[in-house]
Amino acid sequence: MSIETLPETSTGNVYFRCFAGCEGKHSIYDVIYRCPKCNSLLEVHHDREPLKSRNAYKWQQLFDSRASTTNWPYGSGVWGMREWVVPDLLDENVVSMCEGNTNLFWANRLGKQLGLDDLWIKLCGNSHTGSFKDLGMTVLVSVVKQMMTMKDNPVRAVACASTGDTSAALAAYAAYAGIPAVIFLPAGKVSTAQLIQPVSNGAHVLALDTDFDGCMKIVQEVTQDQSIYLANSMNSLRIEGQKTVGIEICRQFDWELPDWIIIPVGNLGNISALHKGFRLMMDLGLIHRMPRLVAAQAAQADPFYKAFKNGFKEKVSVTAGETLANAIRIGDPVSYEKAVSAVKETDGIVEQATEQELAAACAKADLTGMFACPHTGVALAVLEKLVASGQIKKSDRAVVISTAHGLKFTDFKVGYHESKLDGVNSEHANPPTYLPATTAAVKEEISKRLGL
Repeated sequence: MSIETLPETSTGNVYFRCFAGCEGKHSIYDVIYRCPKCNSLLEVHHDREPLKSRNAYKWQQLFDSRASTTNWPYGSGVWGMREWVVPDLLDENVVSMCEGNTNLFWANRLGKQLGLDDLWIKLCGNSHTGSFKDLGMTVLVSVVKQMMTMKDNPVRAVACASTGDTSAALAAYAAYAGIPAVIFLPAGKVSTAQLIQPVSNGAHVLALDTDFDGCMKIVQEVTQDQSIYLANSMNSLRIEGQKTVGIEICRQFDWELPDWIIIPVGNLGNISALHKGFRLMMDLGLIHRMPRLVAAQAAQADPFYKAFKNGFKEKVSVTAGETLANAIRIGDPVSYEKAVSAVKETDGIVEQATEQELAAACAKADLTGMFACPHTGVALAVLEKLVASGQIKKSDRAVVISTAHGLKFTDFKVGYHESKLDGVNSEHANPPTYLPATTAAVKEEISKRLGL
């Protein structure tokens, strides 16, 4: 439907438009993912003038007052910013599990080891399904729920291709809303913990004999039938929820900005979302500069890194190789153009990490009290490189986005500490010591380890 025929609930100030700049506006309640004129991705656009009726200080006060409240639905880190997300969504159609409001972990000890005075980890994995994907899925599923109340709406189910975390989030939120979910997974390429989440939530899980890019191709073909709604990050509704991470970080620092944000990237929706949130804050006067964004890729799946090294002259696609960071094992990222804008406009950097580097980075972080997933390990390894090269200074405030909870990747953790990961030297391995159940044996081992 066109913007002129928006549902009565819509203000008309929020709509899809072509990211490449083609004319035209489309309702966010329409089943559309790409520009009908040039096939570019769409973005959700918020007209700025209505939002400027409230000044920057009042926006800050409003969002601060809602943080962790029990007043539905504002206790969610996403819906606490509903005016900047989907302002006309009815309360009864909000599908939320109080996602967001995740803590900033002051990684003081790890920072000092790396040569940084002010390192923070944004623990986005401390969420309902254990990853930052909850932030985007609450928005998408809520919009679908409202769509399904509208006359002549064709949508009957939601679907996504996934390497694990997206499927878990979609399955949980769809189950909460009572909407059928179809999940396409690359067979044998997700962890047991990730696989069991959509299974437990009653999704229709289809494990395909291909990689993520193959699953993505099929889900796009299947969702050409408008009765099945596409829930991958090429759907710009996901970005609306994920952009709140950057806003939340700013709020947690009392509306001050870090110098750097390092985030692991695969399909590139996450860095695009970060940039979108900061751009909105800039336009409304809440901030006056942007943090430098760093896209961290696994060396086995690094098309964005290769494009960056070539000055973004053209999009690069690769056949993604085996990587411990399986959620970012993506060779043909969908949100490429948006991510290029994010890097360019923030004077950002794209860097990569090898399997050895990401595994070691996780182990070192864990020894300071964290429990880092392999994707966070990619970001931590890239941070270490940038500090070592002098690009990130000792006095800079840096935030690493931890995208998922480490407990979803216990096979990776066990493999590391048992020195069983292919191509990885487990220099920080700490396997348990098995002893006879005698006081003498225990005292001898403690003496050997601690010198007591």
